[in-house]
Amino acid sequence: QVQLVESGGGLVQAGGSLRLSCAASGLILSGYLMHWYRQAPGKERELVATTTRGFNTLYADSVKGRFTISRENAKNTIFLQMDSLKAEDTAVYYCAAGLLSGRTPRYWGQGTQVTVSS
Repeated sequence: QVQLVESGGGLVQAGGSLRLSCAASGLILSGYLMHWYRQAPGKERELVATTTRGFNTLYADSVKGRFTISRENAKNTIFLQMDSLKAEDTAVYYCAAGLLSGRTPRYWGQGTQVTVSS
């Protein structure tokens, strides 16, 4: 049984930082594309960042230069370091794992709430 469990969300003031974690079980993370998505109230789900099997990283334009995705395969965990947070970053953040680029990931976490106060 695959599980992705996010943690690290919370309430932070604009300009602050948070670090999200996603611990995977039931799969070997090194074999997957790993993503962070987010969904704000009334908005569509947005792909925020991706880390590939080769440790390459991709970011949405809205978070480039502020967010950093990383993976620790030995711990079967990925992270999202979020700096210079803005009110518009407020959303539920989801970790996801998939095998193919451009496809909806197969496995999803339950999400963690990030709220940025202005």
